[in-house]
Amino acid sequence: MGTLPHAFSLFALILLLTSGTGADQSTKTQAIFKGSARIGAILDTSSRIGKEEIVAMEVAKEDFYGFENQTFFHIKDSRKDTIHPALEAKDLIDTQVQAIIGPQTWEEVPLVAEIARETQVPILSFADTAPEWATERWPSLLQASPDKRAQMKAVAAIVQSWNWHQVVVIYEDTDSSARGVIPHLHDALREVNSEVSQFVAFSPFASSDSMSKELENIKSKQYCRVFVVHLSFKLAVRLFEMAKKMEMMKKDYVWITTDPFTSLVHSINASVISSMQGILGVRSYFPKMGKHFETFNQRFRTRFSRKYPLEEKKEPGIYAVQAYDAMRTIALGLDKTGSKGGGKELLENILDADFRGLSGKVKFKNRKVAAAEIFEIVNARGTGYINVLGYWTYWSNGSGFSETIHENSTYNSSMIDLEQVHWPGGPRYTPRGWTSAKRLRIGVPSFSGYEENVKVESDDRLGTNFSGFSIEVFKATAASMPFFPPYEFHEFNGNYNELVEQIHLKNFDAVVGDVEILASRHQYAEFTYPYTETGLVLIVPVRSSSKAWSFIKPFTATMWVLISVITVYNGFVVWWIERKHCDELQGSIPNQIGIMIWLSFNTLFSLNGPKLHSNLSRMSGVVWLFVSLIIIQTYTANLTSMLTVQRLEPTIPTVEELLNSNEMVGYCTGTYMERYLAEVLKFKNQNLLHFPSAASYAKAFEDKKISAAFLGTPFAKIFLAKYCNSFIQIGPPYKIGGFGFAFPRGSPLLASMNEALLNLSENGTLQELEKTWITPQKCPKMPTDSSSLGPSGFRELFFITGGTTTIAFVIYVCRTNLLRHKNIWGIISAVLKRWLSSRRHLTSRRVANVEIPPKAFPEAPVSLA
Repeated sequence: MGTLPHAFSLFALILLLTSGTGADQSTKTQAIFKGSARIGAILDTSSRIGKEEIVAMEVAKEDFYGFENQTFFHIKDSRKDTIHPALEAKDLIDTQVQAIIGPQTWEEVPLVAEIARETQVPILSFADTAPEWATERWPSLLQASPDKRAQMKAVAAIVQSWNWHQVVVIYEDTDSSARGVIPHLHDALREVNSEVSQFVAFSPFASSDSMSKELENIKSKQYCRVFVVHLSFKLAVRLFEMAKKMEMMKKDYVWITTDPFTSLVHSINASVISSMQGILGVRSYFPKMGKHFETFNQRFRTRFSRKYPLEEKKEPGIYAVQAYDAMRTIALGLDKTGSKGGGKELLENILDADFRGLSGKVKFKNRKVAAAEIFEIVNARGTGYINVLGYWTYWSNGSGFSETIHENSTYNSSMIDLEQVHWPGGPRYTPRGWTSAKRLRIGVPSFSGYEENVKVESDDRLGTNFSGFSIEVFKATAASMPFFPPYEFHEFNGNYNELVEQIHLKNFDAVVGDVEILASRHQYAEFTYPYTETGLVLIVPVRSSSKAWSFIKPFTATMWVLISVITVYNGFVVWWIERKHCDELQGSIPNQIGIMIWLSFNTLFSLNGPKLHSNLSRMSGVVWLFVSLIIIQTYTANLTSMLTVQRLEPTIPTVEELLNSNEMVGYCTGTYMERYLAEVLKFKNQNLLHFPSAASYAKAFEDKKISAAFLGTPFAKIFLAKYCNSFIQIGPPYKIGGFGFAFPRGSPLLASMNEALLNLSENGTLQELEKTWITPQKCPKMPTDSSSLGPSGFRELFFITGGTTTIAFVIYVCRTNLLRHKNIWGIISAVLKRWLSSRRHLTSRRVANVEIPPKAFPEAPVSLA
């Protein structure tokens, strides 16, 4: 749009507003800021978004600078081109504008920002998304519209509310969508356990034929019926009109739209909305209340109807209030800088903006307006109007749906509690999100060497029946998933590599059976987690073990040593006590040793032992006899058990011995097995024989064609279940392979299948199926050397007999020593008595022979009385 016609229009409008009529006087406002400004805008003047933004900025200009102010507001048309906005930006900069508002899309922004790089003219872009590096490359570039990537979490929350696990994403093939929005949508869906089954990109200039072909392709080949649409307004309108013609706006279909379209549904007339019945939409929220908004709304509608009389709807949307707030942001910055200021100083003042605008909180962080946190959930009704169901709010600690927006609002993780949704096909019918129009073709091997895994039976009357462990696991997994498309099994005649390759050739949608997970097969398909044990085991025949030296096996070596020690010890004590009472126990030292040993074992094995004279030896003998009876009976019982039960042992004990023996070895299906045995385990190729089934293995063992066989763990379980008494597994398994279900690479079903398989494993379903199909009979466990008894079970008995014998021995020794000491003291006492007696007799004789002299003592005085 040229500046001269626009200036003339403004002049005419000013004359009209100052003419004194009451209606016009009501729209006059007083200028807030003094001075003038030079502001430029690059907008798509032909689009609804551009029209709303132009009117909103004109209202803002009047609000902030009044009617008579010499503020120049230059509007340039982007012409829906990525190059032309750059030329217009250069023209505006040459005109010495202080700031530029726009452009609307990210595709237009880079060139405009590069033009303004040297002059550092602030650019307030309305592009929804911008890469993180953009503000570093162009410091004067600001994102004036809130980042709406959080709306992708709102979309994911809607999908989660209705338990839909698959969606089809339809988006516009532009950089801003492909790089800035769609990855966030994909991540948000993964967080709620949903997958994108298909991405469909429409060119901004897509023809009706190309759109029709894409929709027909989705309808015929996709079972998913949940669509997330991220398209520009006009492209989305064309899409829904075409979808209605193709009967894709009916029952079981779900359409969820994002902000580029939903934020403009207020501008659609009733006839167009009626063709979009049941659409759910997410759009940015802004408060439509308060005196400020009511004044703006009234003035906007009046000016919009005059400027664009052909537009039926006059209401302002999110783009209008964002444009108004952008003008206010620049006006606040210029008020601080001065009417002639600009460049870096103006940029810093704009970045300091912090106010509550019509669109919400306006505050820059990292050169971007704070991200949107509240989104409206709207629903297109069949009567031709848009109904607001509620709101979805995102905050740092979580998110949730609510019916209202205020401090006391109640938030829920699901939108089911909001107002009833009017779905395509009826308000009270919740779509399943998928259709049975397309059935998955599941390939199954027609022949398996183990019917327990896969069994295919053909019947002319009943058709083909598929059964077996692998088939039942797949059925149980699919049934446990909240969403799984209908499917049908198809048998395939060929080897397993060819079967998996059919997925790559698009002949099958999946493969089910006893299919090993191999690295070479990943070029054709992707596999689920293995639902069987992974590994390769060695199977060899068994033979009866030799019974030589079986008589010593009831007890362990330690037990035999302990019995011998206790026996000899008891015999020694009895011999020591009884040796003086029995002449037979006397003699030379060799003779006494022999008698002592004979006495020990005679007590153990005979109840009619020699006659004992001492109560101490009888006490020790009785206790030992009791213990020996228990030991003998236990030994007899255990030996009988060992000789009765057949003991089996492998013919080849280890893999190393098999390698050295140069014997023939069999292996199960698959050329990969031959490579593994030859390259990893170092078996010679001429010693390897391939067999297709369990029966052929058994026949080869019987005919002595092979001495051992390597089987995958699942096959080994089946083989041993059939021939449990003839073969045995040797050594630990070698970790390879395992059975898995194959799907196309990148299949959205793969993650859900893996989760379902883990659930089946945790709740015991897999184990029950394995018991039913793989191991219907139980093999007896082979007895091992651990059946030999050790001393632990007889510890108390050995303590009793050993303690009793020791006590008897101590008492005997003490008593013998006391008697010996008693005799010695008697002799000493007799000697002392005799010596004392002879001493007294000698003393008396000496006293009798001595003469006493007269007057040796003085006389006693005589009493006179």
